[in-house]
Amino acid sequence: MAKEFRGSYTVSVTPFTEDGSGVDFGALKNFLDWQIEVGVPGIIALGSTGEFLAVSDEERRQLVETYVNHIDGRMPVIIGTMNAHTPNAVRHSRQAEDLGADGLMIIPPYYYTPTDDEIFRYYEAIDAAISIPVMLYNNPFTSNVDMSAKLQAKLCLELESVQYVKESSMHLSRVPEVIEASGGRMKVYAGEWVVDSYLLGAIGYVNPFGNYLPRASGRIFELLEAGRIEDARAIWRPIDRIEHTIAEGHPTYGHQCYSKALAAAVGHPMGDVRAPLTTYAELGEEGRERMARLMPLVEEAESLADSFGL
Repeated sequence: MAKEFRGSYTVSVTPFTEDGSGVDFGALKNFLDWQIEVGVPGIIALGSTGEFLAVSDEERRQLVETYVNHIDGRMPVIIGTMNAHTPNAVRHSRQAEDLGADGLMIIPPYYYTPTDDEIFRYYEAIDAAISIPVMLYNNPFTSNVDMSAKLQAKLCLELESVQYVKESSMHLSRVPEVIEASGGRMKVYAGEWVVDSYLLGAIGYVNPFGNYLPRASGRIFELLEAGRIEDARAIWRPIDRIEHTIAEGHPTYGHQCYSKALAAAVGHPMGDVRAPLTTYAELGEEGRERMARLMPLVEEAESLADSFGL
């Protein structure tokens, strides 16, 4: 039986060696032990935060093996298997299942701006090849298409594997729209606005802040489940400021660089990003100045998590 996903799932960075030429599997194992130790309920690998476009096929295979084998059932593992070419997405998806992944996260084919029919056939081909749950990833800012509630419901109702969606359209109303259109079958994970999304029916959160704040950011969903909405909002406020500080002057995915810099700052170095992304070292004074503003927010969120016991 497939595991049910719920709660704050860290969407993890991929650790590279100092020169960026390889994957640092020792750092990854230490990072996963930390995630499990602080109670993270699940992890997502090879998403946008994990620089999935920057790894080779062999690195992908080794990464999936490491996530699955090192975690060894201690929490669910979801693997990003998206690709702009349908046969490659099918191949990555089948490989992830064969290696023991619990689920897949898949964005529509990027770059091409596909039609609804093309998107459906893409997921249909993946569905025919696998038997584990799929989490759609609706992010029009990276895929250049916004999957409507109607399309998401069609995918969910007609394809057995499609059971979840990471909803990052920036339209809060999409959360209840998808749930209603699918007759309650689609389970929504928030891509942003975690508190408000939960109040509208989301059951989890795809969490980039888990790379350096796994306990504090995860505590938000625990508090929501306990009905402590205002306490959850209190922890979310400094985390929201972290997001806005990272985004200043950077594209949507400045998260990769600063997630790694912040992970290192809290004791879990994960290397730097790969080209074409700007490394933290290349940011120079700008990076150091921004980190000086980010660290007090990290400490504030951790302090608040300590003060709100469950």
